[in-house]
Amino acid sequence: MDVPPESLPAPIPAQETATDAARAGVLFEQSAAIMVRLRAPGGCPWDREQSFDSIRKYTLEETYEVFDAIERRDFPHLAEELGDLLLQVLFYAEMAANQGHFTIAEVLEQLNNKLVRRHPHVFGEEASRAAGNRANVDAAVEGSSAAVLRNWEEIKTAEKALHQAGAAAAQGPSISRLDTVQRALPALAEATKLGAKAQKAGFDWPNWRDLLPKLAEETAELEAEAASADPERKPHVEAELGDLLFTAVNLGRHLGVDAEMALRGCNRRFRDRFREMEMASERPLEELKPEELEALWAGAKKKLAGEPKTREGL
Repeated sequence: MDVPPESLPAPIPAQETATDAARAGVLFEQSAAIMVRLRAPGGCPWDREQSFDSIRKYTLEETYEVFDAIERRDFPHLAEELGDLLLQVLFYAEMAANQGHFTIAEVLEQLNNKLVRRHPHVFGEEASRAAGNRANVDAAVEGSSAAVLRNWEEIKTAEKALHQAGAAAAQGPSISRLDTVQRALPALAEATKLGAKAQKAGFDWPNWRDLLPKLAEETAELEAEAASADPERKPHVEAELGDLLFTAVNLGRHLGVDAEMALRGCNRRFRDRFREMEMASERPLEELKPEELEALWAGAKKKLAGEPKTREGL
């Protein structure tokens, strides 16, 4: 539902801030126009070839780069990374417009409505309801962030119920308990939650040791698919790799280990050990033989963690 103009917040009074907002509007319009140009006939061949599926991985990558800049408090870099993340939004919106689904204007319209709808304590209950709020909340939060969050969740729940009712009418009611696990999760987290939900139905491995033969089975299936030189088999290779990863995540669940944290720890150790290899070598690593690289790797592991000179347990 559209928000009536009179229900929207008044213009920002501070002159400097208003100037920044106006400049941002001009720059955003320019960014959207650039994206239109890139996807138009005669634009960028690579951009024109992309699809929703092909750029998904870049969206996730850009999101993690934003996280990294925040953790390091690298604000100049954060500004750049937020721009890269915004590029993903513009890219999806332009592809959707090309296919006749929606435009970037509709994305912004929905965002503005949502912000007004979920902030009745700022814009007023009338404006919140005009923006689609169907929850009965107390807008008098009296400066309490807890009250704001409570209202936010109630409004969000009402939105979700309305959305689910519409989806059920169009597609039929949900029949799986796994539908309660959000798809909007990192893949490792989603796999963990799916396994936990299935466990409650009795569909699970009895013991963590039972997953070890399953890992070997999935590895063999992946090897069989990967051995094919047929590029049309790539979706099957991807599926088998997914099965292997899903099994590994569930092994972690049985062991009480968070797969995401386990992998992040492994990534950190790999960085440290590889850096040690670079520092210990008198020549560029590219010039070394495999056995020399293996010796450097073993030495790095021993120096950094006191582990035996083996590549096992990376």
